[in-house]
Amino acid sequence: MLFTFRFFAPRRFALLVAAASLLTAGGCAGRPELPILEQTGSRTAADTSARLQPLMPADVLLVGEQHDAPAHHELEQQIVSSLAARGLLAAVALEMAEVGASTARLLPSATDEQARRALKWDDKAWPWAAYGPAVMTAVRAGVPVLGANLPRAQMAASMNDSQLDARLPGPALKAQQQGIRLGHCNLLPESQIQPMTRIQIARDITMADTLHQLLLPGKTVVLLAGSGHVDRRLGVPQHLRADLSAKSLHLRAGDASGPGGEASFDSVWATPALPDTDYCAGLKAQMPSAAK
Repeated sequence: MLFTFRFFAPRRFALLVAAASLLTAGGCAGRPELPILEQTGSRTAADTSARLQPLMPADVLLVGEQHDAPAHHELEQQIVSSLAARGLLAAVALEMAEVGASTARLLPSATDEQARRALKWDDKAWPWAAYGPAVMTAVRAGVPVLGANLPRAQMAASMNDSQLDARLPGPALKAQQQGIRLGHCNLLPESQIQPMTRIQIARDITMADTLHQLLLPGKTVVLLAGSGHVDRRLGVPQHLRADLSAKSLHLRAGDASGPGGEASFDSVWATPALPDTDYCAGLKAQMPSAAK
């Protein structure tokens, strides 16, 4: 076979280069943007990936954090990165955003600001600097991040919904009520314990329902939430389908008080202790009448 070489006229060559540039920048029509996998090469990230192995496979991985622990946010980013790099991450659900908020329409090249808008992020309640790395790792990988929390507009109705009292076994309901008391430093009037417990249960149900909607065969949905929400006896696991493989991971800062162990979590990862903080003093300042 005879091969010949064709030399393009300068104008035609320029047009071809321009067309190629457009295809490179924008992608072919209808072709999805390729994921941008952000694999951390640090020893810590490798250790996190290895520690995940005993919890896999799982339809759902519930990661319980202490909200003000920087080490927990780093571990969450590494968990998301590890699962995404292996093609095992179905979605990331967040306590930190309400149901209905989602990054599903974003491209992997989306900016932090676009992700924040998509999630309707409240930076005063949840500092983006802490949660942004985990969120953007999923976005870069082309994996949706969704709000999973009960909308604030529905909290009043939940407080008055007596049917929520029956969604936990009796002992678990009492333990949840006690958790509300202690979590508010015994400052709440007793008349508020039952309504506040109902909100907690409604939030757990909402998170569980969100996880059900995100399931993909052979992949794992990750929930990032406070440790109380991932407690197997009291929280989201109580409202998940019985046929699911769900693993609960507690990230614990030092000797932080609270439930822990085999009865509450499938695994507990200890992280460095935080400086002593009088959380009750701050709460008393917000509830001066209750403190009297």
